[in-house]
Amino acid sequence: MSCLEEREMSKEILCVIMLVVFFAVMIYVGFYSRKHAADVDGFVLGGRGVGPWLTAFAFGTSYFSAVIFVGYAGQFGWNFGMSATWAGLGNAFIGSLLAWNILGRRTRVMTQHLDAKTMPDFFGKRFDSVPLKVAASVIVFIFLIPYTASLYNGLSSLFGLVFDIPYWVVIAVMAVLTGFYVIFGGYMATAINDFIQGIIMLFGICAVIGAVLSENGGLSEAMKSLASVTGDAGWQGAYSSFLGPDPLALLFVVVLTSLGTWGLPQMVGKFYAIKSEKDIHKGTVISTVFAIIVAGGCYFLGGFGRLYGDKVVINEATGKPLFDTIVPTMLSTLPSVVIAVVIVLVLSASMSTLSSLVLTSSSTFTLDVIKPAMKQEMSDKKQVSVMRIFIVFFILVSAVIAIFKDAHPEVTFIAQMMGVSWGALAGAFLAPFLYGLYWKRVTRVSAAVCFVWGCGIALLQLFVTLGGVDVTGWGSVLGYIFKSSINSGVIAMVGGLIIVPAVSLFTRAQSETELGSIFSCYDERVTITKKSSLQE
Repeated sequence: MSCLEEREMSKEILCVIMLVVFFAVMIYVGFYSRKHAADVDGFVLGGRGVGPWLTAFAFGTSYFSAVIFVGYAGQFGWNFGMSATWAGLGNAFIGSLLAWNILGRRTRVMTQHLDAKTMPDFFGKRFDSVPLKVAASVIVFIFLIPYTASLYNGLSSLFGLVFDIPYWVVIAVMAVLTGFYVIFGGYMATAINDFIQGIIMLFGICAVIGAVLSENGGLSEAMKSLASVTGDAGWQGAYSSFLGPDPLALLFVVVLTSLGTWGLPQMVGKFYAIKSEKDIHKGTVISTVFAIIVAGGCYFLGGFGRLYGDKVVINEATGKPLFDTIVPTMLSTLPSVVIAVVIVLVLSASMSTLSSLVLTSSSTFTLDVIKPAMKQEMSDKKQVSVMRIFIVFFILVSAVIAIFKDAHPEVTFIAQMMGVSWGALAGAFLAPFLYGLYWKRVTRVSAAVCFVWGCGIALLQLFVTLGGVDVTGWGSVLGYIFKSSINSGVIAMVGGLIIVPAVSLFTRAQSETELGSIFSCYDERVTITKKSSLQE
């Protein structure tokens, strides 16, 4: 047996051992958390008693999936070089720090006051509108499924570094295991496993960055090598510069991936479950630090992708690299232990986000669509059973879509749906949710208009992309907006922030009595200790 064969065998054995341990822990947590999932409140929100560490890690791991580590890190790192790190910092300070400060407390207080367990449920009760709740549920259902399917992207390339197994096997194992612990333990199992998976991600990304820099002679040598790379536009040093080769495009990436989280139901839902005021403060710090290390680290790592330009797989149709292969190419020559860590890291990132998405989808569909449609009252036990059935359904559908997409790369509709999902959800929900927490004057009509606006922009982008429409003839502004789903997603969000207050000023508000009852939760007096506040 040659040295190379021995190295490959040791790599496989090490990965198998780590994966078996990882899977065993996930399964144990599922069983352990069963007692917390006996009723709807426990299954969906963990009884609204989840501490800061679990909530912060659940927020972070739902935020950063394998799509970030493999897909976005490769794509944005290739396009922007080291300046892609700004996207990670934006995720930390806008997507985490500001999100927790602006949304955290008010979301927790108002959703508990309204007894809202999902974002569609919040819209229905905040605006006293069943049609709004149903519409929001439909939007979640349509756009979260392709988003969920996208989580499997890049797994085949990474597992291919170690194992010679079919891609569908990887998807099936991940789907079954995730489904197992979510079905058994609900939100609490998801939160505990997110914490474990988050720890793996923190150590994993640090180990990978260290190994890649070491392979390239250290940070200074790697930066010198990157500075010598000539950009696509002929600009040498573009990929080592402060703002990169295209600052405006980078800004759009930062806004979409950072501000967009404020309108995603699986992200905002984490605030519903947090336990107390002091836990919000702790969670803010933990979540921000987590995002700096994981998101900042991923994009920082991807920034060195151009150093491997002669090794990455090129898409013959476009002449550009297959972005999902860039990071795996960077890792292919690393030591066995690092690759094993990466495999577990990416699997952790994918499973944590998958569990959050399927729990959000199943709870939304059960509580906001199935339950209101039933003529007879549904018991807590029956609601939980229905949610478990839909968890199986959503996981199965997402896995089938991912396998089909891999087997038929010529089918572009699925991939494009995944691309516009983020923009559609954030564009439709961010503005009415944010304003709805702070401003009494927001109207149900403005929320409905924003739903139409966000989804309309996303679907138009889908039509443009699928139809191969040349948008250069639409003018410089429209042409730039619909050049990519990133640009149109940003416009959908920013437009919503303008549309909601504008429409609200010209449409009928809810009654003062009704609004007074809704916002009374913020005026309730509480007594706290001196160590928590100096206020008399």
